[in-house]
Amino acid sequence: MRKSRILLLAALLLSLVVTGTAQASARPLVVGGGNAGQGQFPWMVRLSMGCGGALVAAKVVLTAAHCVDRTGGDTGITATLGKVDLRGSGGESVKSTYVYRSPEYASTGARDWALIELATAPSAPQLAFAAPGDTSLNSGNLTIMGWGSTTEGGGQSRYLKYATVPFVPDATCQKAYGEDLHPAYELCAGYAEGGVDTCQGDSGGPMVKQDAAGRWVEVGIVSWGQGCAEKGYYGVYGEVQSFSGDISDRIGSGGTIVR
Repeated sequence: MRKSRILLLAALLLSLVVTGTAQASARPLVVGGGNAGQGQFPWMVRLSMGCGGALVAAKVVLTAAHCVDRTGGDTGITATLGKVDLRGSGGESVKSTYVYRSPEYASTGARDWALIELATAPSAPQLAFAAPGDTSLNSGNLTIMGWGSTTEGGGQSRYLKYATVPFVPDATCQKAYGEDLHPAYELCAGYAEGGVDTCQGDSGGPMVKQDAAGRWVEVGIVSWGQGCAEKGYYGVYGEVQSFSGDISDRIGSGGTIVR
């Protein structure tokens, strides 16, 4: 059964304590990771409903479709950037003005992406995302991150965690998930023995890799998986290159969402 990386009740309650706000039922966190340094992933976004995301245009955050309810305005989401300690000082908090949710997600459970437009452009740099059809980074080690749980069913993390996981070929991942996996729009990463994975509260966050020029590129979006870091199962991520053309079509020249 597909289990999206959204918040369990206990994690959501802890998220309220940590961030002072909550939105939908989003969940995952990095199991087996370490604390990120200040400024290490400056485009990383914490969303008030308990999801992650990445700043990919001047005023646009890329996250998972399962983190938001619908396309439209009056979303009530707050995006926090520029801090790794959610209780620490500094950083920027910006309200959202509009959400665009992948229209195919509701019917397919795949193509798990959404865009959130911010009221003002934060000062953080933007994260590049994989171009349509570019699978050149779908190999080797990839980096995952988030403020999600560090144990399956645990609460949200106060600190941004990150970890490295190996790419898993579709055929190998499909042996674990069968027909639940949509390899045309999803990719997998993790260890057969488990131990390192995204978890509840990490949903919508980026899975990234540096290209030949040293530039970080978003390859995947935290989507779902069987538990967290369980043996024999892998993390499943929206494969950005498979729908990045649609993402680009929704981002206007001014760095806002095309209505």
